[in-house]
Amino acid sequence: MRTGIATVCLSGTLKEKMQACAIAGFDGIEIFEQDLVTSPLTPGEVRTMAADLGLTLDLYQPFRDFDSVPEDLLAANLRRAEAKFKLMARLGMDTILVCSNVATASIDSDDLRAEQLGRLAALAGDHGVKVAYEALAWGKYVSDYEHAHRLVEAVDHPNLGTCLDSFHILSRNWDTAPIEAFSPDRIFFVQVADAPKLSLDVLSWSRHYRVFPGEGQFELAKFMGHVVRAGYSGPVSLEIFNDVFRQSDVERTAVDGMRSLIWLEEQSAKWLDANAPVLAAAGAGTVGGFAGAGRRRYPMELATLPQVAEPAGYNFAEVRAADPEGLETVLGQLGFEFNGRHRTKDVQLWTMGHARVIVNEDAPVAAGNTADAAPALTAAIGALGFDVDSPVIAAARAQQLKAPAVPRKSQANEEVFQGFAAPDSTEIFLCQGSPDGTAAWTHEFGEGLDAPAAGEGAVIDHVNLAQPWQHFDEAVLFYTSALALEPQPFAEVPSPTGLVRSQVMATADRAVRLVLNLAPLIQREGDAQPEPSGTGARRTYQEHIAFAVPDLVATARACKARGLEFLQIPANYYEDLDARFGLDPAFLATLQELNLLYDRDADGEFLHFYTATVGSVFFEMVERRGAYDGYGAPNAPVRHAVQYDLMHRLNKTT
Repeated sequence: MRTGIATVCLSGTLKEKMQACAIAGFDGIEIFEQDLVTSPLTPGEVRTMAADLGLTLDLYQPFRDFDSVPEDLLAANLRRAEAKFKLMARLGMDTILVCSNVATASIDSDDLRAEQLGRLAALAGDHGVKVAYEALAWGKYVSDYEHAHRLVEAVDHPNLGTCLDSFHILSRNWDTAPIEAFSPDRIFFVQVADAPKLSLDVLSWSRHYRVFPGEGQFELAKFMGHVVRAGYSGPVSLEIFNDVFRQSDVERTAVDGMRSLIWLEEQSAKWLDANAPVLAAAGAGTVGGFAGAGRRRYPMELATLPQVAEPAGYNFAEVRAADPEGLETVLGQLGFEFNGRHRTKDVQLWTMGHARVIVNEDAPVAAGNTADAAPALTAAIGALGFDVDSPVIAAARAQQLKAPAVPRKSQANEEVFQGFAAPDSTEIFLCQGSPDGTAAWTHEFGEGLDAPAAGEGAVIDHVNLAQPWQHFDEAVLFYTSALALEPQPFAEVPSPTGLVRSQVMATADRAVRLVLNLAPLIQREGDAQPEPSGTGARRTYQEHIAFAVPDLVATARACKARGLEFLQIPANYYEDLDARFGLDPAFLATLQELNLLYDRDADGEFLHFYTATVGSVFFEMVERRGAYDGYGAPNAPVRHAVQYDLMHRLNKTT
């Protein structure tokens, strides 16, 4: 599949955008007119630079408001078009995007539109240019891609075809199956964009909320499957209008975009495999690398990735702390056992049942790349280990998805972990799972462990990571594509500093639950402006590791006896809890005595408590009863408010 991206997707100058696209591995680019108009580079210099970078210049866009106009305006439009055709010759480009009219259209006549598009096609032919006509979802008279295609068919000129844009089609819920009937010679260009499903006017939706494939909710694999079946073999190009992307690091965004096309290519191949028509007289064939009898081959070849199963569970969680004393105290009070120091590294191992926490004494830094690096924290989540069937194959998949490798020094007789970095800089390690839940690498600590430690039945239930604002959507795609985690419906949780967007990523059996939180802007006392959470989200917003135990009440009593400092829950919460659920008075009294929180739904019950925060990290202990599958979301505002109050009181005393 030939890959492309529109320069409008990225921040920076045209030169910076082109360089980033080449680094990310795109085959070609669309030049957005404003990027060229504002560039000091001449068209000839742009052409030379693209050639030097190995990029093709696939599409010049946009040419707006051409059709459905009176004759005098048409003459002006044709003059404007000819000027662009001459410019394209200097750029070495041969395809222009013409959008259906939204502003100056005043005559609703398909006969007139066909006649005017025919004159444009003839003029384009004189200059060796192809016109890709696109139905904008908010076009005044032409908003349906099938309508645009009928006009192209009516003109019947070799220099006029259609551009299929997934956003304009899927935002209107148009059926994509008719694409298969289109002649591939009439499909001049294909653009793809994903988006969350919003109740919003389509123009605002398009201009601000498009995201890369895999980061929204559109059925893009199905769309691409129909495009492939039609016989199209040209570029598949990203056209994303997104306020966050246009403020983010240009190279990171380009890599994120390339990852999304790699993922889409694989998903499209899978869709074709699952929906392949059986040809009675045909022999065996392949679709995108998925072999099967009677399946067709198509002009567009779709590459696939090494196939991996979803993780079987958490192997460990690592917290970095230059001064680990506070962490050691809290872990001991929770009931974790200290299992010694690593034989060659400055790390400790603490275990409870099958829950393992590594305390790394390297000083942590805030999330992000070097440019984003913030001052060292007292403690921060630094790495997560996942049990997978084949770490080597899973790592190869992540590498092909542009995940940066994380080297880990190992000496003889030490476990070799495959690792890579997530968008927020959390290190992800792939571990060989074992049927009994043990881990061979624990023998590298002290005397090692032959069996799970105290706290039988304890496991890591979920991990909550704060995400920088500019990498949130990237993180969703990353964990979906690289670790086979499925995004669940997101929620927005009130906090004293604003709404916190919470996105759960999970395996089907919920053995792995990863919660990504997009923190609101943080207003610090004395600051003229709020601090974007992305400049160090993990410096300004707390995150945590949650452990599941069979009996939370007994666990809480034991923790209290060991002197654990619980997060203190207001009495008003328990009064409200009684009003909502009508709990047994003795049980309610126990909850209040131990600072436990409670939730219930049709499937079961959820009990949990929180510790005080060390650095930017706190811990949560949970008990799931029945088939409860949530995270106590109604209780989250209480936790946020108490933590906010504690943080402000601490700031005032220091």
